Amino acid sequence: MPNATLHDGQTIEFEIHGDGPALLLPVNPRPADDPAKAEEAAKWGADLSLGHHLVEGLSDGLRVVAFDYEGHVLSRPKPKTLTPDNLARDLLAVADAAGAETFAYYGYSWLALTGLQLAIRTDRLSALVMGGYPPLGGPYEAMLAVTMATYQMALEAPAEPAEAGEPGDWSSATMTLSPAQTRQFATLYQALKGFDDAAVQDRVSCPRLAFAGTRDVIEYGPAWGDTIVDIAGPFRERRGEMEAHGWDVRLLDGLDHMSAMQAATVVPLIRPWLAAAL
Repeated sequence: MPNATLHDGQTIEFEIHGDGPALLLPVNPRPADDPAKAEEAAKWGADLSLGHHLVEGLSDGLRVVAFDYEGHVLSRPKPKTLTPDNLARDLLAVADAAGAETFAYYGYSWLALTGLQLAIRTDRLSALVMGGYPPLGGPYEAMLAVTMATYQMALEAPAEPAEAGEPGDWSSATMTLSPAQTRQFATLYQALKGFDDAAVQDRVSCPRLAFAGTRDVIEYGPAWGDTIVDIAGPFRERRGEMEAHGWDVRLLDGLDHMSAMQAATVVPLIRPWLAAAL
């Protein structure tokens, strides 16, 4: 299995599927192998085979370079070094190892944010797709509050595992992440404190698409300071500004953060867009 060396000296495996213009896809390309875990995840709206389905749907006409970056940082946390600069370095390291001098990139949620940070640091991007995170008016302050609270919860988590929460009720979910795992995301949003996404738009020169569901508003409970992370709001309120900066913008009616990331929604949306852009 080919691999790339990341900013901290750790290596990450990647797979290449298909032929054509390169697309970096930070997902786990392998199908779920534990039916019980897959069934439990589905209760929360998650698909443990999502990356596999994305690779299948996008590798016809594209050279998809798939690598499980989120799985990597969870298994090998980077509590002090998961910064925007290092995110960009890591993606470029994967592109280099895969022999992709230029490449498109698709990421969802915090991995969409990662794509924007990459785009303002390199001229090697041929296209950028951001899903589930706005390119303008991003909820950086709210995410800093959420990640700091999550880190504190991990520090205070009981040694013995608690009962699982009710599916769909995120405030009842048991803390299962370690302090090191949660601190790395707090480190990321601390580094982005005060980041002005409007001021960097002229540094994104490639074709670009951003999308989110109209119901993508995440309400965290008291343990997170009752923080609200509004993803859909900036898409509605600043759509004209986004389009003036060159973004193709799509609002997906009735979808929330989890449903808008599913392959059945994403592939028909971004595959023809990428084909036209590339």
